[in-house]
Amino acid sequence: MASDRRTLLADAALDVLAAEGIRGLTHRAVDRKAAMPPGTTSAYFRTRVALLTGLVTRLVQLDQEELQTMAEHLPPIRIAEELVDGMVLLTRQRLTGEARRRSLARYACAVESVRDPELREILVPRENAGREAVRLFLAGQGVTDVENRTHTLLTCIDGLVFDRLVSGGEVPREALEGLVAAALR
Repeated sequence: MASDRRTLLADAALDVLAAEGIRGLTHRAVDRKAAMPPGTTSAYFRTRVALLTGLVTRLVQLDQEELQTMAEHLPPIRIAEELVDGMVLLTRQRLTGEARRRSLARYACAVESVRDPELREILVPRENAGREAVRLFLAGQGVTDVENRTHTLLTCIDGLVFDRLVSGGEVPREALEGLVAAALR
């Protein structure tokens, strides 16, 4: 099925991008990673822009699924400590295993999106269960300007994940506690 093949190729492109960076992302490299005959990737994604668009679309889909699954398996957030616990879990996920690969690819795509409005539009933060849980918690705590505070808090966490991808290690719990405390002020 064509959509299965496109998904397989987009996943292989994510692997290539995470391992080799934007310069290493070529149709041939994706063919090799996917164990497909030469020319397969270009048959499904004719241009480099089409390949990047397919990769970013798949990346966002996987991220949204991850956040939905996390939200479904965590109880509603009642106190700040529970919000910090969820953020610790999320940052650990984003720095290890499968999600680490996506984090590396996400940041490479974010840089590319500076010059490509179509990619930027796909990468714009989406509504998801995780974002909604943070928003509901902040609103329940009487925070004013919930939308901006939610955006700022999640952007700061994203920055901490980026920092730890580059420098190594985990995001310190104390840093997350500080961000939540700042959002609540």
